[in-house]
Amino acid sequence: MAWVIFGVVTVARLQLAMAGVPMDQLRGTVDRVLTILQDPRLRSADKRDERRQQLAKVISARFDFDEMARRSLGAEWRRLTLGQRKEFVELFAELLRDTYVANIESYKGEKVIYTRETQEEQYAVVQTILRSPEGTEYSLDYRLHRVDKEWKVYDVVIENVSIVNNYRSQFARVINKSSYEGLIRALKEKKLSREN
Repeated sequence: MAWVIFGVVTVARLQLAMAGVPMDQLRGTVDRVLTILQDPRLRSADKRDERRQQLAKVISARFDFDEMARRSLGAEWRRLTLGQRKEFVELFAELLRDTYVANIESYKGEKVIYTRETQEEQYAVVQTILRSPEGTEYSLDYRLHRVDKEWKVYDVVIENVSIVNNYRSQFARVINKSSYEGLIRALKEKKLSREN
């Protein structure tokens, strides 16, 4: 599971004044995440919180959580008030950040290989392979869209499984079984359990 999380989380912010090629921004971002993970000063147990905060900052800057949240709710998103949307985005972003940051710390030297980039106007896909030290490979396709002068990730497809579609299915099940309010309660309960 760590390889999945690493592949998702390695997308972070590259500080550029102007947007460049999506693959170049992604590559720079991965390098920044690896720098944090490999920093000997941040490896000790007493530096865990600082390391996680740095990783969370990098992740938050590159992921478009608003867009991911909207897509993960599908048609339900249109029924929400602005206040409900804001609350959902905050809970959803926290869930993703906390999950990825907690799991990425199991990084064991996996290598990211950039294989292909396709771009059409404001959208791009960067295809990569994540190779473990043992030689096992997994495909990771990053779906990005242009926001102002940067390319932001709005979905990651891991071994042909979309994270956004996966969440949409999970959220739809909860809403159909209970309600939208039931989904919010479940997300808040998960948040509390992560904090304890």
